[in-house]
Amino acid sequence: MQLHPLGTPLVLSLMFLFFGGTFLLSLSIGRKRENADNYMTAGNQVGYGISAASMTATWIWASSLYASATSGYTYGISGPIHYGLWGALMILFIYPFGRRIRSLAPEAHTLAEILHARHGRSSQLILAGSNLLGSVLSLTSNFIAGGALIAMLSPLSFSAGILMIATGVLLYTLWSGVRASILTDFIQVCAMLGAVVVIVPAVFFAAGGTEIFVGGAVNLTPSQQSFFSSDAFFNQGAPYIAAVLAYAIGNQTIAQRLFAVREDKIKQTFITATIGYGATVIGVGILGVLALYLGVDPIDGDTNNLIPQLAATYLGPALLCVFFIMVIGSLASTADSDLAAMSSIVMTDIYGRNIAKPGDACPRLMLLIGRMTMIVATAAALFFASARFNILELLVLVGAIWGALVFPVIASFYWNKVTNTAFTVSVLGALIAFFPVRFGLIPLEGGIAVITDILSVIGVGVIAGLMIFGFLGVRAGVGAGVVAAAVVMPFGIGFLHQYPVLTASLLAYAISMILCVALSWRSEERFDFRRISRKTGSFDDTEAVA
Repeated sequence: MQLHPLGTPLVLSLMFLFFGGTFLLSLSIGRKRENADNYMTAGNQVGYGISAASMTATWIWASSLYASATSGYTYGISGPIHYGLWGALMILFIYPFGRRIRSLAPEAHTLAEILHARHGRSSQLILAGSNLLGSVLSLTSNFIAGGALIAMLSPLSFSAGILMIATGVLLYTLWSGVRASILTDFIQVCAMLGAVVVIVPAVFFAAGGTEIFVGGAVNLTPSQQSFFSSDAFFNQGAPYIAAVLAYAIGNQTIAQRLFAVREDKIKQTFITATIGYGATVIGVGILGVLALYLGVDPIDGDTNNLIPQLAATYLGPALLCVFFIMVIGSLASTADSDLAAMSSIVMTDIYGRNIAKPGDACPRLMLLIGRMTMIVATAAALFFASARFNILELLVLVGAIWGALVFPVIASFYWNKVTNTAFTVSVLGALIAFFPVRFGLIPLEGGIAVITDILSVIGVGVIAGLMIFGFLGVRAGVGAGVVAAAVVMPFGIGFLHQYPVLTASLLAYAISMILCVALSWRSEERFDFRRISRKTGSFDDTEAVA
């Protein structure tokens, strides 16, 4: 296969221009405006246009582009739809919960900070710890995507690629935290959307146009040719529905943008991000479908190489440069969000609300802690990136882990009877059940298979119920959950255990819900939600400036 690499000098020049430009942009944020609250939430006053672009760019990461293409290559024409459509809808489903969260804590910095006010230290640290783990893995997957791109398009090694990406992202994010991340996201999302409009059609026509589908149909199985592939749904679509709902609730990078945007602009922001994400990610996923029709074998057997491999094969130097900037922009937009999220978690949930005495947190020390967190997190992600995990599997794994948190977190924001014990036990119980099933440590056979199928059916009901509850309230949510479970039960029992990844995710939802409700139902606690706003808010003495 003839490739058209950009070469080392051109790749280095593009990297310098991109990261140098983003750094100069971040310098426009004056040091005189710097304080701990601005570093974490940009003063809670970011407008609609910037917020919508930032939310879109954060959700569209390089990993999601690569994973969508992998889904298309693996499952055929329905793969990108199962990946992009559900991911887009989950942004929309965040909206009602986000509106509730902001109403309870208008000036909060993290979701875990709200849980500290709601429950106490153990619940806060569980959510904070899971967020740190998830953000490190997210950062790792983006470094992997960047390293694969640079290694494919230049003589530079994968290790050199991830090191350059990490250095560039750290350079501008370290300066001003989430403000730098949000400001540069606007430029990055414009580059991504423009590049997708050009790149995908260019590869399609360069590879043969409509003739691809005629001559390449023999490379697809009947399942891969179907828009309604059950294989694609149960292996990709259904686990991803569960995963992205968990991302919506458990991901601090999204929560940070929720806290940054003006409260009256939340609805417009989420609707715009839903449309932008779906169009972009499904569009790029088509490249994976094209690779399948063309009979392309990923270099080194690594599906992470599919997108850069197609680009290097069918694009000329100019469009290849555009493609390079698209991927670098997508990974940078999420990598900087991960760094900003982790710094906020450590600043707020570890130092501000636990180590420092109430009211005595030092903003200057918090800024130092935030910057040190970014440096340590970058080093950890570089270490893990060297293992070159499969990005799609990594994303689904992180989302499934967060699935154990979804019901207890949402219930804590609406139901005044949920206790700290109920939250902690339900999350830990769900994780204890999740890991053995997810990694095949327990054979799903006989009675165990029946039990896991029953719980999985309940998990389907929990997911459906939560989706409807956010928009239509508790009665509609409970009704939707019962109906969904009843519809799935006849074929689900005796069937769902054949898909361990899906089963593990559904178990996390079901067990966390059962334990949380059981332990809270007879509780005499009646929490006053007005206490949350009094226990969260500014760390700085001076008024935050947006």
